[in-house]
Amino acid sequence: MNFLIYRLGGALVALISAFPLTWVAWIGCRCGGLAYFLDTAHRQVALRNLTMCFGREKSPAEITAIARENFRRLGENYACMVKTYTMSWEQLRGHLELVGMEKVIPREAGPKAQSRIIALGHFGLFELYAHFGHFVPSFKLATTYRALKQPALNRLMVELRNRSGCHFYERRTGGATLLAMMTKTGSLLGLLADHHGGPKGLRLPFLGHECSTSTAPAIFALRYRCPLHVAICYRVGLGRWRIENSAEIVTCINGRRRPVEDVTREVNLAFEAAVRRDPANWFWVHKRWKPAERKIPRPPAAGPGTKDAAAPSNPPETTPAAEPPCEPRI
Repeated sequence: MNFLIYRLGGALVALISAFPLTWVAWIGCRCGGLAYFLDTAHRQVALRNLTMCFGREKSPAEITAIARENFRRLGENYACMVKTYTMSWEQLRGHLELVGMEKVIPREAGPKAQSRIIALGHFGLFELYAHFGHFVPSFKLATTYRALKQPALNRLMVELRNRSGCHFYERRTGGATLLAMMTKTGSLLGLLADHHGGPKGLRLPFLGHECSTSTAPAIFALRYRCPLHVAICYRVGLGRWRIENSAEIVTCINGRRRPVEDVTREVNLAFEAAVRRDPANWFWVHKRWKPAERKIPRPPAAGPGTKDAAAPSNPPETTPAAEPPCEPRI
């Protein structure tokens, strides 16, 4: 059965890759628009989330319009995700613009440069983050993923993602390898941190409502003394995207580390601004605001000689052991 699923999936990938990207985007939009009417469960989740966040400032008709556009964009994203992984960089570069990379990596940075942490969100075609490496070839690009339950489909997705040149680490099994990579210089690690953080996350406000929030970007930046930035992927047209990088989020003040909670709040604020800028661009079909699973302690400041109360809720599930001083590593 797995062999058959793998072959059918491979045939679908081959079919998608045969069409121009703009055609794939157009077909994906239409499929997403149809899914809005067929997928009742996810439609209700999206409408409930949008009403909770924007019910006081937008009419029901406006909220419904955002939800429908969101489904169209999701259809476009899923179809284009497959297509873009089969494209060469020369074919893809005309569809992708990267803004603010000079804020993340100075021009003089080389392979021995200090590593960076990028807080990512499910905005636009977020899988395009895997192509960051084409803009900074001297850096080793890495991120995490959660394996699909279906083995054949997971194998197919891993093969597609590996074409990008980005190193993908499975969150539950690749933690030790990722932590070993972070002890070296010249790495650019992207961590998705805008979804439900689970029982280990911090309960912080997001779009006006408290929810469990991943602390992974803050903890990795503090533990490994890496600059922390936020990157958002915006859709700028059919089959066209722009990734915008933020200025560095301050993790140390006067030689002292900021609390994990404070740093994570700043990441959340950057995500909030991106959602408000283009509401249909975010992943509204996710149950972001789940009730607390247990009482979650608030973390102490991540200073020398202390442990962070919350481990990264966006695994790898093996957390760094050492707590070095708050000075940049060159």
